[in-house]
Amino acid sequence: MIPRCSPILLLVLLLLIAGPTRGQAEDRFVPPLAPLIENPASEMATVVDRWSSDRRGVLNRFPFGYSAARGERLESFTRAWRDRLSAVEFDALSPEGKIDYLLLDNELRSDLARLDRTRRQFAEMEPLMPFAPLVVELLEARKRLDPLDPEAAADVLTRVTSQVDDLRKGVDEKKKEGKVARTVAFRAAGAVDELRGDLSQWFRHYDGYDPMFTWWNRDPFKKTDESLKDYARALRETLADMKDPDAIIGDPIGREGLMEDLRAEMIDYTPEELIAIGEREFLWCEAEMKKASNEMGFGDDWKSALEKVKTLHVKPGEQPALVKQLADESVAFLEKNDLITIPALAKEDWPLDMMSPEAQKVNPFFLGGDRIIVSYPTDRMDYSDKKMSVRSNNIHFSRATVHHELIPGHHLQAFMNDRFNTHRRVFGTPFWTEGWALYWEMVLWDKGFPRSPEDRVGMLFWRMHRCARIIFSLKFHLGQMTPEEAITFLVDRVGHEKFSATGEVRRSFRGDYSPLYQAAYMLGGMQIRALRKELVESGKMSEKQFHDKILLGNTMPIEMVRARVSGVPLKRDHEVKWKFGGEGLIKKDEADDKP
Repeated sequence: MIPRCSPILLLVLLLLIAGPTRGQAEDRFVPPLAPLIENPASEMATVVDRWSSDRRGVLNRFPFGYSAARGERLESFTRAWRDRLSAVEFDALSPEGKIDYLLLDNELRSDLARLDRTRRQFAEMEPLMPFAPLVVELLEARKRLDPLDPEAAADVLTRVTSQVDDLRKGVDEKKKEGKVARTVAFRAAGAVDELRGDLSQWFRHYDGYDPMFTWWNRDPFKKTDESLKDYARALRETLADMKDPDAIIGDPIGREGLMEDLRAEMIDYTPEELIAIGEREFLWCEAEMKKASNEMGFGDDWKSALEKVKTLHVKPGEQPALVKQLADESVAFLEKNDLITIPALAKEDWPLDMMSPEAQKVNPFFLGGDRIIVSYPTDRMDYSDKKMSVRSNNIHFSRATVHHELIPGHHLQAFMNDRFNTHRRVFGTPFWTEGWALYWEMVLWDKGFPRSPEDRVGMLFWRMHRCARIIFSLKFHLGQMTPEEAITFLVDRVGHEKFSATGEVRRSFRGDYSPLYQAAYMLGGMQIRALRKELVESGKMSEKQFHDKILLGNTMPIEMVRARVSGVPLKRDHEVKWKFGGEGLIKKDEADDKP
Protein backbone atom coordinates (compact mmCIF):
# COMPACT_ATOMS: atom_id res chain seq x y z
CA MET A 1 0.00 0.00 0.00
CA ILE A 2 1.43 3.45 -1.02
CA PRO A 3 1.42 5.93 1.90
CA ARG A 4 -0.49 9.13 1.36
CA CYS A 5 1.35 12.50 1.46
CA SER A 6 0.47 16.15 0.98
CA PRO A 7 0.74 17.74 -2.49
CA ILE A 8 3.52 20.10 -1.26
CA LEU A 9 5.61 17.24 0.12
CA LEU A 10 5.10 15.33 -3.11
CA LEU A 11 6.33 18.33 -5.14
CA VAL A 12 9.46 18.61 -2.97
CA LEU A 13 10.20 14.92 -3.41
CA LEU A 14 9.80 15.19 -7.19
CA LEU A 15 12.17 18.19 -7.32
CA LEU A 16 14.78 16.31 -5.31
CA ILE A 17 14.53 13.31 -7.63
CA ALA A 18 14.59 15.42 -10.79
CA GLY A 19 17.63 17.47 -9.67
CA PRO A 20 18.08 21.25 -9.87
CA THR A 21 15.99 23.36 -12.21
CA ARG A 22 17.58 25.29 -15.06
CA GLY A 23 17.68 28.44 -12.91
CA GLN A 24 19.25 26.59 -10.00
CA ALA A 25 21.83 24.97 -12.25
CA GLU A 26 22.99 28.33 -13.55
CA ASP A 27 22.90 30.37 -10.33
CA ARG A 28 26.67 30.19 -10.03
CA PHE A 29 26.79 32.72 -12.86
CA VAL A 30 24.72 35.25 -10.88
CA PRO A 31 26.84 37.18 -8.35
CA PRO A 32 25.76 37.92 -4.77
CA LEU A 33 24.07 41.31 -4.89
CA ALA A 34 24.89 42.56 -1.39
CA PRO A 35 28.56 43.34 -2.17
CA LEU A 36 27.46 45.22 -5.28
CA ILE A 37 25.01 47.31 -3.29
CA GLU A 38 27.46 47.94 -0.48
CA ASN A 39 30.38 48.86 -2.79
CA PRO A 40 31.02 52.56 -2.08
CA ALA A 41 30.49 54.74 -5.14
CA SER A 42 32.42 57.91 -5.92
CA GLU A 43 30.44 61.14 -5.95
CA MET A 44 32.89 62.30 -8.65
CA ALA A 45 31.94 59.50 -11.05
CA THR A 46 29.36 61.63 -12.86
CA VAL A 47 31.87 64.48 -13.12
CA VAL A 48 34.46 62.16 -14.69
CA ASP A 49 31.89 60.74 -17.09
CA ARG A 50 30.80 64.25 -18.15
CA TRP A 51 34.38 65.36 -18.79
CA SER A 52 35.11 62.18 -20.75
CA SER A 53 31.97 62.51 -22.88
CA ASP A 54 32.54 66.21 -23.54
CA ARG A 55 36.15 65.59 -24.50
CA ARG A 56 35.02 62.97 -27.00
CA GLY A 57 32.59 65.58 -28.31
CA VAL A 58 35.41 68.08 -28.84
CA LEU A 59 37.46 65.46 -30.66
CA ASN A 60 34.44 64.57 -32.81
CA ARG A 61 34.08 68.24 -33.71
CA PHE A 62 37.81 68.62 -34.38
CA PRO A 63 38.89 65.19 -35.64
CA PHE A 64 41.83 66.24 -37.79
CA GLY A 65 45.18 65.61 -36.16
CA TYR A 66 47.18 68.27 -38.00
CA SER A 67 44.94 71.16 -36.95
CA ALA A 68 45.78 74.29 -35.01
CA ALA A 69 42.07 74.83 -34.25
CA ARG A 70 41.88 71.41 -32.65
CA GLY A 71 44.81 72.20 -30.37
CA GLU A 72 43.35 75.58 -29.41
CA ARG A 73 39.93 74.15 -28.60
CA LEU A 74 41.40 71.27 -26.57
CA GLU A 75 43.58 73.67 -24.58
CA SER A 76 40.68 76.01 -23.87
CA PHE A 77 38.48 73.06 -22.89
CA THR A 78 41.12 71.55 -20.62
CA ARG A 79 42.02 74.79 -18.85
CA ALA A 80 38.34 75.54 -18.23
CA TRP A 81 37.87 72.09 -16.72
CA ARG A 82 40.84 72.61 -14.42
CA ASP A 83 39.32 75.90 -13.24
CA ARG A 84 35.97 74.25 -12.55
CA LEU A 85 37.62 71.34 -10.79
CA SER A 86 39.64 73.62 -8.50
CA ALA A 87 36.36 75.00 -7.11
CA VAL A 88 35.36 71.57 -5.75
CA GLU A 89 35.61 71.28 -1.94
CA PHE A 90 38.21 68.53 -1.86
CA ASP A 91 38.13 67.81 1.88
CA ALA A 92 34.38 67.15 1.74
CA LEU A 93 34.83 64.30 -0.74
CA SER A 94 34.83 60.62 0.21
CA PRO A 95 38.07 58.64 -0.22
CA GLU A 96 36.83 57.35 -3.59
CA GLY A 97 35.85 60.88 -4.60
CA LYS A 98 39.30 62.23 -3.65
CA ILE A 99 40.94 59.59 -5.79
CA ASP A 100 38.78 60.55 -8.77
CA TYR A 101 39.53 64.24 -8.21
CA LEU A 102 43.27 63.61 -8.26
CA LEU A 103 42.99 61.28 -11.25
CA LEU A 104 41.04 63.85 -13.24
CA ASP A 105 43.32 66.72 -12.26
CA ASN A 106 46.35 64.65 -13.23
CA GLU A 107 44.77 63.77 -16.56
CA LEU A 108 44.01 67.42 -17.30
CA ARG A 109 47.59 68.48 -16.50
CA SER A 110 48.90 65.66 -18.66
CA ASP A 111 46.64 66.64 -21.55
CA LEU A 112 48.12 70.14 -21.51
CA ALA A 113 51.66 68.71 -21.54
CA ARG A 114 50.77 66.46 -24.48
CA LEU A 115 49.31 69.41 -26.37
CA ASP A 116 52.58 71.31 -25.91
CA ARG A 117 54.52 68.33 -27.25
CA THR A 118 52.21 68.11 -30.27
CA ARG A 119 52.78 71.80 -31.00
CA ARG A 120 56.55 71.31 -30.87
CA GLN A 121 56.28 68.38 -33.26
CA PHE A 122 54.08 70.39 -35.64
CA ALA A 123 56.64 73.20 -35.61
CA GLU A 124 59.35 70.71 -36.63
CA MET A 125 57.19 69.43 -39.51
CA GLU A 126 55.90 72.81 -40.72
CA PRO A 127 58.73 73.49 -43.24
CA LEU A 128 57.90 70.15 -44.88
CA MET A 129 54.13 70.79 -44.89
CA PRO A 130 53.41 74.49 -45.60
CA PHE A 131 50.37 73.45 -47.66
CA ALA A 132 48.68 71.69 -44.71
CA PRO A 133 46.63 74.68 -43.45
CA LEU A 134 44.94 74.93 -46.87
CA VAL A 135 43.88 71.28 -46.71
CA VAL A 136 42.81 71.51 -43.07
CA GLU A 137 40.64 74.56 -43.81
CA LEU A 138 38.75 72.60 -46.47
CA LEU A 139 38.23 69.75 -44.01
CA GLU A 140 37.11 71.96 -41.13
CA ALA A 141 34.79 74.02 -43.33
CA ARG A 142 32.88 70.81 -44.02
CA LYS A 143 32.72 70.02 -40.29
CA ARG A 144 31.34 73.52 -39.69
CA LEU A 145 28.78 72.87 -42.49
CA ASP A 146 29.88 76.06 -44.25
CA PRO A 147 28.37 76.58 -47.71
CA LEU A 148 30.79 75.23 -50.32
CA ASP A 149 31.95 77.18 -53.37
CA PRO A 150 32.96 74.34 -55.76
CA GLU A 151 35.08 76.56 -57.99
CA ALA A 152 36.94 78.04 -55.01
CA ALA A 153 37.56 74.54 -53.64
CA ALA A 154 39.06 73.48 -56.98
CA ASP A 155 41.32 76.52 -56.85
CA VAL A 156 42.53 75.50 -53.37
CA LEU A 157 43.26 71.96 -54.55
CA THR A 158 45.23 73.31 -57.49
CA ARG A 159 47.31 75.51 -55.18
CA VAL A 160 47.96 72.57 -52.87
CA THR A 161 49.07 70.39 -55.78
CA SER A 162 51.46 73.09 -56.99
CA GLN A 163 53.03 73.50 -53.53
CA VAL A 164 53.35 69.77 -52.99
CA ASP A 165 54.94 69.23 -56.42
CA ASP A 166 57.49 71.96 -55.69
CA LEU A 167 58.29 70.38 -52.34
CA ARG A 168 58.64 67.00 -53.99
CA LYS A 169 61.19 68.39 -56.44
CA GLY A 170 63.23 69.80 -53.55
CA VAL A 171 63.45 66.59 -51.54
CA ASP A 172 66.73 65.45 -53.06
CA GLU A 173 68.32 68.82 -52.31
CA LYS A 174 67.12 68.69 -48.72
CA LYS A 175 68.63 65.22 -48.46
CA LYS A 176 72.01 66.57 -49.59
CA GLU A 177 71.82 69.45 -47.11
CA GLY A 178 71.19 66.97 -44.30
CA LYS A 179 69.21 69.49 -42.24
CA VAL A 180 66.03 67.40 -41.84
CA ALA A 181 66.09 64.71 -39.18
CA ARG A 182 64.98 61.25 -40.30
CA THR A 183 62.47 61.10 -37.47
CA VAL A 184 60.87 64.42 -38.49
CA ALA A 185 60.66 63.32 -42.14
CA PHE A 186 59.13 60.01 -41.08
CA ARG A 187 56.58 61.77 -38.84
CA ALA A 188 55.75 64.23 -41.64
CA ALA A 189 55.21 61.36 -44.07
CA GLY A 190 52.66 59.91 -41.67
CA ALA A 191 50.94 63.29 -41.33
CA VAL A 192 50.76 63.67 -45.12
CA ASP A 193 49.22 60.21 -45.41
CA GLU A 194 46.66 61.15 -42.77
CA LEU A 195 45.79 64.41 -44.55
CA ARG A 196 45.46 62.50 -47.81
CA GLY A 197 43.00 60.07 -46.20
CA ASP A 198 40.98 62.91 -44.66
CA LEU A 199 40.89 64.74 -48.01
CA SER A 200 39.58 61.59 -49.72
CA GLN A 201 36.70 61.48 -47.23
CA TRP A 202 36.06 65.18 -47.92
CA PHE A 203 35.86 64.52 -51.66
CA ARG A 204 33.53 61.51 -51.27
CA HIS A 205 31.22 63.59 -49.10
CA TYR A 206 30.43 65.97 -51.99
CA ASP A 207 31.16 63.85 -55.06
CA GLY A 208 27.98 63.04 -56.97
CA TYR A 209 25.73 64.69 -54.39
CA ASP A 210 26.68 68.15 -55.65
CA PRO A 211 26.96 68.03 -59.46
CA MET A 212 28.83 71.34 -59.64
CA PHE A 213 31.34 70.10 -57.07
CA THR A 214 32.09 67.02 -59.15
CA TRP A 215 32.32 69.08 -62.35
CA TRP A 216 34.91 71.43 -60.83
CA ASN A 217 36.84 69.13 -58.48
CA ARG A 218 37.15 65.61 -59.89
CA ASP A 219 40.32 66.29 -61.87
CA PRO A 220 41.96 68.68 -59.33
CA PHE A 221 41.31 66.21 -56.51
CA LYS A 222 42.84 63.33 -58.47
CA LYS A 223 45.99 65.36 -59.09
CA THR A 224 46.20 66.48 -55.44
CA ASP A 225 45.74 62.93 -54.23
CA GLU A 226 48.55 61.64 -56.47
CA SER A 227 50.85 64.50 -55.47
CA LEU A 228 50.32 63.84 -51.76
CA LYS A 229 50.92 60.12 -52.28
CA ASP A 230 54.18 60.73 -54.16
CA TYR A 231 55.35 63.32 -51.64
CA ALA A 232 54.72 61.05 -48.66
CA ARG A 233 56.70 58.32 -50.41
CA ALA A 234 59.57 60.74 -51.07
CA LEU A 235 59.62 61.91 -47.47
CA ARG A 236 59.68 58.34 -46.25
CA GLU A 237 62.11 56.81 -48.76
CA THR A 238 64.48 59.73 -49.41
CA LEU A 239 64.52 62.06 -46.41
CA ALA A 240 63.78 59.35 -43.83
CA ASP A 241 65.92 56.86 -45.80
CA MET A 242 63.25 54.16 -45.40
CA LYS A 243 63.19 52.36 -48.72
CA ASP A 244 62.36 49.05 -47.00
CA PRO A 245 58.66 49.15 -45.93
CA ASP A 246 59.54 46.93 -42.96
CA ALA A 247 62.29 49.25 -41.73
CA ILE A 248 61.93 50.77 -38.24
CA ILE A 249 62.61 54.42 -37.45
CA GLY A 250 60.44 55.53 -34.54
CA ASP A 251 60.09 59.00 -33.06
CA PRO A 252 62.07 59.54 -29.81
CA ILE A 253 60.55 62.11 -27.44
CA GLY A 254 63.74 62.91 -25.52
CA ARG A 255 64.41 63.15 -21.80
CA GLU A 256 62.03 66.07 -21.25
CA GLY A 257 59.22 64.12 -22.90
CA LEU A 258 59.93 61.06 -20.77
CA MET A 259 59.90 63.17 -17.61
CA GLU A 260 56.53 64.63 -18.65
CA ASP A 261 55.11 61.15 -19.18
CA LEU A 262 56.52 59.88 -15.87
CA ARG A 263 54.81 62.75 -14.07
CA ALA A 264 51.56 61.76 -15.81
CA GLU A 265 52.06 58.22 -14.51
CA MET A 266 52.73 59.55 -10.98
CA ILE A 267 56.19 57.97 -10.89
CA ASP A 268 58.97 59.70 -8.95
CA TYR A 269 61.96 58.35 -10.89
CA THR A 270 64.16 59.65 -13.70
CA PRO A 271 64.58 57.63 -16.92
CA GLU A 272 68.16 56.89 -15.92
CA GLU A 273 67.06 55.47 -12.55
CA LEU A 274 64.49 53.26 -14.25
CA ILE A 275 67.09 51.93 -16.69
CA ALA A 276 69.25 51.05 -13.69
CA ILE A 277 66.33 49.14 -12.17
CA GLY A 278 65.84 47.27 -15.44
CA GLU A 279 69.50 46.37 -15.68
CA ARG A 280 69.70 45.14 -12.11
CA GLU A 281 66.52 43.05 -12.40
CA PHE A 282 68.03 41.62 -15.59
CA LEU A 283 70.99 40.37 -13.55
CA TRP A 284 68.63 38.49 -11.22
CA CYS A 285 67.04 36.81 -14.22
CA GLU A 286 70.43 35.77 -15.57
CA ALA A 287 71.38 34.24 -12.20
CA GLU A 288 68.12 32.26 -12.10
CA MET A 289 68.61 31.20 -15.71
CA LYS A 290 71.96 29.69 -14.76
CA LYS A 291 70.34 27.72 -11.93
CA ALA A 292 67.72 26.26 -14.27
CA SER A 293 70.35 25.63 -16.94
CA ASN A 294 72.45 23.63 -14.48
CA GLU A 295 69.41 21.49 -13.60
CA MET A 296 68.91 20.79 -17.32
CA GLY A 297 72.53 19.68 -17.69
CA PHE A 298 73.89 22.70 -19.56
CA GLY A 299 75.93 24.20 -16.72
CA ASP A 300 75.99 28.02 -16.72
CA ASP A 301 75.37 28.06 -20.48
CA TRP A 302 71.77 29.21 -20.11
CA LYS A 303 71.50 30.17 -23.76
CA SER A 304 71.96 26.52 -24.72
CA ALA A 305 69.24 25.61 -22.23
CA LEU A 306 67.05 28.26 -23.82
CA GLU A 307 67.73 26.80 -27.27
CA LYS A 308 66.62 23.40 -26.00
CA VAL A 309 63.38 24.84 -24.60
CA LYS A 310 62.61 26.51 -27.95
CA THR A 311 62.52 23.09 -29.63
CA LEU A 312 59.76 21.89 -27.28
CA HIS A 313 56.71 23.07 -29.19
CA VAL A 314 53.50 21.42 -30.31
CA LYS A 315 52.76 20.56 -33.91
CA PRO A 316 50.97 23.07 -36.17
CA GLY A 317 47.25 22.93 -35.45
CA GLU A 318 47.70 21.88 -31.80
CA GLN A 319 48.45 25.29 -30.25
CA PRO A 320 44.78 26.11 -29.38
CA ALA A 321 44.51 22.89 -27.36
CA LEU A 322 47.70 23.82 -25.50
CA VAL A 323 46.29 27.27 -24.71
CA LYS A 324 43.11 25.74 -23.28
CA GLN A 325 45.11 23.30 -21.15
CA LEU A 326 47.37 26.04 -19.78
CA ALA A 327 44.39 28.33 -19.10
CA ASP A 328 42.67 25.61 -17.07
CA GLU A 329 45.86 24.89 -15.12
CA SER A 330 46.21 28.57 -14.21
CA VAL A 331 42.64 28.87 -12.93
CA ALA A 332 42.96 25.65 -10.93
CA PHE A 333 46.20 26.86 -9.34
CA LEU A 334 44.70 30.25 -8.38
CA GLU A 335 41.62 28.67 -6.81
CA LYS A 336 43.57 25.98 -4.99
CA ASN A 337 45.75 28.65 -3.37
CA ASP A 338 42.78 31.03 -2.76
CA LEU A 339 44.60 33.92 -4.41
CA ILE A 340 41.78 35.84 -6.10
CA THR A 341 38.04 35.75 -6.76
CA ILE A 342 37.28 34.47 -10.27
CA PRO A 343 33.66 34.95 -11.36
CA ALA A 344 32.25 31.81 -12.94
CA LEU A 345 31.38 33.59 -16.19
CA ALA A 346 34.92 34.94 -16.55
CA LYS A 347 36.24 31.38 -16.76
CA GLU A 348 34.33 30.57 -19.92
CA ASP A 349 33.55 33.77 -21.82
CA TRP A 350 36.93 34.24 -23.50
CA PRO A 351 37.23 33.44 -27.23
CA LEU A 352 40.40 32.33 -29.02
CA ASP A 353 41.46 33.72 -32.39
CA MET A 354 44.48 32.93 -34.55
CA MET A 355 46.72 35.78 -35.68
CA SER A 356 47.35 36.50 -39.35
CA PRO A 357 50.88 36.28 -40.81
CA GLU A 358 50.81 40.05 -41.40
CA ALA A 359 49.93 40.77 -37.78
CA GLN A 360 52.67 38.41 -36.59
CA LYS A 361 55.26 40.76 -38.12
CA VAL A 362 54.31 43.21 -35.37
CA ASN A 363 53.00 40.85 -32.68
CA PRO A 364 55.05 37.64 -32.81
CA PHE A 365 53.56 36.37 -29.53
CA PHE A 366 50.16 36.11 -27.87
CA LEU A 367 47.88 39.12 -27.52
CA GLY A 368 45.03 39.35 -25.02
CA GLY A 369 42.26 41.39 -23.46
CA ASP A 370 38.69 40.23 -23.82
CA ARG A 371 40.08 37.33 -25.89
CA ILE A 372 43.36 35.56 -26.57
CA ILE A 373 44.92 35.96 -30.02
CA VAL A 374 47.45 33.26 -30.78
CA SER A 375 50.59 33.63 -32.89
CA TYR A 376 51.54 30.41 -34.66
CA PRO A 377 52.73 29.64 -38.21
CA THR A 378 50.36 29.43 -41.16
CA ASP A 379 50.97 27.73 -44.50
CA ARG A 380 51.40 31.17 -46.14
CA MET A 381 54.55 32.00 -44.14
CA ASP A 382 57.96 31.12 -45.54
CA TYR A 383 59.95 28.32 -43.98
CA SER A 384 62.28 30.44 -41.83
CA ASP A 385 59.41 32.47 -40.39
CA LYS A 386 57.50 29.27 -39.60
CA LYS A 387 60.48 27.87 -37.73
CA MET A 388 61.00 31.05 -35.73
CA SER A 389 57.29 31.34 -34.93
CA VAL A 390 57.00 27.84 -33.44
CA ARG A 391 60.24 28.33 -31.52
CA SER A 392 59.03 31.68 -30.16
CA ASN A 393 55.71 30.19 -29.03
CA ASN A 394 56.94 26.93 -27.55
CA ILE A 395 55.25 25.05 -24.70
CA HIS A 396 57.30 26.56 -21.88
CA PHE A 397 57.21 30.14 -23.17
CA SER A 398 53.44 29.73 -23.48
CA ARG A 399 53.19 28.66 -19.84
CA ALA A 400 54.08 32.24 -18.90
CA THR A 401 51.99 34.01 -21.55
CA VAL A 402 48.61 32.27 -21.35
CA HIS A 403 47.89 33.31 -17.76
CA HIS A 404 49.30 36.77 -18.59
CA GLU A 405 46.69 37.18 -21.34
CA LEU A 406 43.74 35.38 -19.71
CA ILE A 407 43.28 34.67 -15.98
CA PRO A 408 44.47 36.28 -13.73
CA GLY A 409 45.82 38.66 -16.39
CA HIS A 410 44.18 40.76 -19.07
CA HIS A 411 40.96 38.83 -19.54
CA LEU A 412 40.07 38.99 -15.86
CA GLN A 413 41.07 42.67 -15.82
CA ALA A 414 38.79 43.46 -18.75
CA PHE A 415 35.96 41.44 -17.20
CA MET A 416 36.16 43.44 -13.97
CA ASN A 417 36.73 46.78 -15.72
CA ASP A 418 33.41 46.31 -17.49
CA ARG A 419 31.61 45.89 -14.15
CA PHE A 420 33.19 48.08 -11.45
CA ASN A 421 34.00 51.81 -11.38
CA THR A 422 33.60 51.92 -15.13
CA HIS A 423 34.05 55.70 -15.22
CA ARG A 424 37.76 55.18 -14.48
CA ARG A 425 38.53 53.40 -17.74
CA VAL A 426 39.46 56.82 -19.16
CA PHE A 427 42.41 56.85 -16.75
CA GLY A 428 43.86 53.72 -18.32
CA THR A 429 47.58 53.19 -17.95
CA PRO A 430 49.88 50.36 -19.04
CA PHE A 431 51.45 50.41 -15.58
CA TRP A 432 48.12 49.07 -14.26
CA THR A 433 47.13 46.94 -17.26
CA GLU A 434 50.46 45.37 -18.17
CA GLY A 435 51.90 45.73 -14.68
CA TRP A 436 49.09 43.61 -13.22
CA ALA A 437 49.67 40.76 -15.69
CA LEU A 438 53.43 40.89 -15.17
CA TYR A 439 52.99 41.00 -11.39
CA TRP A 440 51.18 37.66 -11.59
CA GLU A 441 54.13 36.15 -13.42
CA MET A 442 56.16 37.09 -10.33
CA VAL A 443 53.58 35.74 -7.88
CA LEU A 444 53.15 32.44 -9.70
CA TRP A 445 56.92 32.06 -9.92
CA ASP A 446 57.25 32.55 -6.17
CA LYS A 447 54.47 30.03 -5.49
CA GLY A 448 55.93 27.25 -7.61
CA PHE A 449 53.72 27.41 -10.70
CA PRO A 450 56.68 26.44 -12.92
CA ARG A 451 57.04 22.71 -12.34
CA SER A 452 60.34 22.00 -14.10
CA PRO A 453 63.57 23.79 -15.01
CA GLU A 454 62.22 24.04 -18.56
CA ASP A 455 59.14 25.86 -17.19
CA ARG A 456 61.40 28.20 -15.24
CA VAL A 457 63.48 28.95 -18.34
CA GLY A 458 60.27 29.80 -20.20
CA MET A 459 59.03 32.12 -17.47
CA LEU A 460 62.47 33.69 -17.00
CA PHE A 461 62.73 34.40 -20.71
CA TRP A 462 59.67 36.62 -20.47
CA ARG A 463 60.76 38.26 -17.24
CA MET A 464 64.16 39.00 -18.75
CA HIS A 465 62.40 40.32 -21.85
CA ARG A 466 60.39 42.77 -19.74
CA CYS A 467 63.61 43.99 -18.09
CA ALA A 468 65.05 44.45 -21.57
CA ARG A 469 62.00 46.47 -22.59
CA ILE A 470 62.77 49.02 -19.88
CA ILE A 471 66.34 49.30 -21.10
CA PHE A 472 65.89 49.48 -24.86
CA SER A 473 62.69 51.58 -24.92
CA LEU A 474 63.96 54.28 -22.55
CA LYS A 475 67.40 54.35 -24.16
CA PHE A 476 65.74 54.74 -27.56
CA HIS A 477 63.76 57.76 -26.40
CA LEU A 478 66.89 59.20 -24.77
CA GLY A 479 68.70 58.88 -28.11
CA GLN A 480 71.09 56.26 -26.72
CA MET A 481 69.97 53.23 -28.75
CA THR A 482 68.76 52.77 -32.33
CA PRO A 483 66.04 50.28 -33.36
CA GLU A 484 68.71 48.11 -34.99
CA GLU A 485 70.72 48.10 -31.75
CA ALA A 486 67.55 47.22 -29.83
CA ILE A 487 66.97 44.20 -32.09
CA THR A 488 70.55 43.04 -31.58
CA PHE A 489 70.19 43.53 -27.82
CA LEU A 490 67.10 41.30 -27.74
CA VAL A 491 68.77 38.60 -29.82
CA ASP A 492 72.15 38.62 -28.04
CA ARG A 493 71.17 39.31 -24.44
CA VAL A 494 67.67 37.83 -24.14
CA GLY A 495 67.85 35.01 -26.69
CA HIS A 496 65.09 36.15 -29.05
CA GLU A 497 64.69 34.83 -32.56
CA LYS A 498 65.52 37.57 -35.08
CA PHE A 499 61.92 37.39 -36.35
CA SER A 500 60.39 37.96 -32.92
CA ALA A 501 62.97 40.58 -31.87
CA THR A 502 62.27 42.62 -35.00
CA GLY A 503 58.52 42.39 -34.41
CA GLU A 504 58.92 43.49 -30.80
CA VAL A 505 60.98 46.55 -31.72
CA ARG A 506 58.68 47.47 -34.61
CA ARG A 507 55.70 47.20 -32.27
CA SER A 508 57.44 49.38 -29.69
CA PHE A 509 58.41 52.25 -31.97
CA ARG A 510 55.90 52.47 -34.82
CA GLY A 511 53.73 54.90 -32.83
CA ASP A 512 50.82 52.73 -31.70
CA TYR A 513 52.09 52.62 -28.10
CA SER A 514 52.97 55.40 -25.70
CA PRO A 515 56.71 55.94 -25.07
CA LEU A 516 56.52 54.36 -21.60
CA TYR A 517 54.36 51.41 -22.62
CA GLN A 518 57.09 48.79 -22.96
CA ALA A 519 58.79 49.85 -19.72
CA ALA A 520 55.44 49.66 -17.90
CA TYR A 521 55.28 45.85 -17.82
CA MET A 522 58.09 45.25 -15.37
CA LEU A 523 57.87 48.60 -13.59
CA GLY A 524 54.12 48.29 -13.04
CA GLY A 525 54.61 44.74 -11.81
CA MET A 526 57.27 45.95 -9.39
CA GLN A 527 54.92 48.65 -8.11
CA ILE A 528 52.20 46.12 -7.29
CA ARG A 529 54.77 43.74 -5.83
CA ALA A 530 56.05 46.51 -3.53
CA LEU A 531 52.47 47.31 -2.49
CA ARG A 532 51.84 43.62 -1.78
CA LYS A 533 54.86 43.62 0.50
CA GLU A 534 53.41 46.59 2.40
CA LEU A 535 49.95 45.11 2.87
CA VAL A 536 49.98 41.32 2.45
CA GLU A 537 53.37 40.29 3.75
CA SER A 538 52.83 42.58 6.74
CA GLY A 539 49.59 40.72 7.54
CA LYS A 540 47.25 43.67 7.02
CA MET A 541 45.30 41.94 4.24
CA SER A 542 44.94 38.46 2.82
CA GLU A 543 46.12 37.83 -0.73
CA LYS A 544 42.57 37.46 -2.00
CA GLN A 545 41.46 40.70 -0.32
CA PHE A 546 44.44 42.53 -1.81
CA HIS A 547 43.96 41.27 -5.35
CA ASP A 548 40.18 41.68 -5.33
CA LYS A 549 40.41 45.25 -4.10
CA ILE A 550 42.81 46.23 -6.86
CA LEU A 551 40.48 44.89 -9.56
CA LEU A 552 37.40 46.50 -8.02
CA GLY A 553 39.02 49.93 -8.33
CA ASN A 554 39.49 49.76 -12.12
CA THR A 555 42.50 51.17 -13.97
CA MET A 556 44.61 54.07 -12.67
CA PRO A 557 48.25 54.92 -11.92
CA ILE A 558 49.57 52.53 -9.26
CA GLU A 559 50.27 55.50 -6.97
CA MET A 560 46.49 55.92 -6.68
CA VAL A 561 45.96 52.16 -6.37
CA ARG A 562 48.27 52.32 -3.37
CA ALA A 563 46.27 55.17 -1.83
CA ARG A 564 42.98 53.36 -2.44
CA VAL A 565 43.99 49.92 -1.21
CA SER A 566 46.01 51.07 1.81
CA GLY A 567 43.72 53.95 2.81
CA VAL A 568 46.46 56.62 2.70
CA PRO A 569 44.94 60.06 3.50
CA LEU A 570 44.94 62.27 0.40
CA LYS A 571 45.36 66.02 -0.03
CA ARG A 572 44.48 68.23 -2.97
CA ASP A 573 48.18 68.94 -3.52
CA HIS A 574 49.18 65.28 -3.30
CA GLU A 575 52.91 64.76 -3.89
CA VAL A 576 54.34 61.56 -5.36
CA LYS A 577 57.31 60.32 -3.32
CA TRP A 578 56.92 56.53 -3.46
CA LYS A 579 60.20 54.70 -4.17
CA PHE A 580 58.87 51.28 -5.14
CA GLY A 581 62.04 50.06 -6.86
CA GLY A 582 64.34 49.61 -3.90
CA GLU A 583 64.23 45.84 -4.01
CA GLY A 584 65.24 45.93 -7.65
CA LEU A 585 68.33 48.05 -7.01
CA ILE A 586 70.91 45.34 -6.52
CA LYS A 587 74.58 45.53 -7.27
CA LYS A 588 76.06 43.37 -10.01
CA ASP A 589 78.18 41.32 -7.63
CA GLU A 590 75.10 40.61 -5.50
CA ALA A 591 73.03 39.19 -8.37
CA ASP A 592 73.93 35.54 -7.78
CA ASP A 593 72.98 35.80 -4.10
CA LYS A 594 69.58 37.46 -4.55
CA PRO A 595 66.77 35.20 -3.25
